[in-house]
Amino acid sequence: MKRVWNSFLISFAMYSRIPVPRADWEKENMKYMMCFFPAIGAVIGLLLCAWGYLAAWLGFGDLMRAAGCVLLPVIVTGGIHLDGFLDTMDALSSHQPQERKVEILKDSHAGAFAVIMGCAYFTLALGAWTELDMQLYPVLGVVFVLSRALSALALSVFPKANKKGSLALFSDAAQKKVLLVSLAVWIIGCAGLLACMDWRYALIILATAAVVFWYYHHMAMKEFGGTTGDIAGFFLQVMELACACTVMIAQFLLR
Repeated sequence: MKRVWNSFLISFAMYSRIPVPRADWEKENMKYMMCFFPAIGAVIGLLLCAWGYLAAWLGFGDLMRAAGCVLLPVIVTGGIHLDGFLDTMDALSSHQPQERKVEILKDSHAGAFAVIMGCAYFTLALGAWTELDMQLYPVLGVVFVLSRALSALALSVFPKANKKGSLALFSDAAQKKVLLVSLAVWIIGCAGLLACMDWRYALIILATAAVVFWYYHHMAMKEFGGTTGDIAGFFLQVMELACACTVMIAQFLLR
């Protein structure tokens, strides 16, 4: 039980800026770490809903409310997944051979394409959240849980581009059977919750997630020979933005 608790603490310490008690970062304590990764998404979803109601109570306009929705996930995670998105865009934009792309992923310097795509990402995200009705915040809050569950699923089944990287370490430390069962519970729970909220948006989000997940696998295998922590961050950011955009479009079509 102590190891499970330590795995929970390590997950939050690694993938968020939420203060948690210290835990021993030992391989044994990392066995169930990714089982708790989606819980960080649940925190983000709850904060988004709280922010929406607070912004409405204070009388903020749509733009300010949307700005909070775009920045909250970055504040909670410390931008760890956004960093992966930017590094991956740099590597993809280089059009270099596979080995060179993996090297670019490790480069701590931000290239021009990372800056350009980062600005484009925030611009599109701000536009999408500005158009979204506040009633859809709980629906999109579930997306942050689902994206992390799918990211952890990819960790357990996708080949690794870097066999010695941190992502490979976590995969080795995790007991795959327990991990897969827990992730199945998270994913089924997300699907069920979305269906209870609105089955139409549930279908839209699940279809979007499936398409982005397929693209993630195709791109990672073709361009990098496997996945890495940075590419996993890329997947999270793309899926969350894609779901926000598809739900926004569906909102207008279903009126």
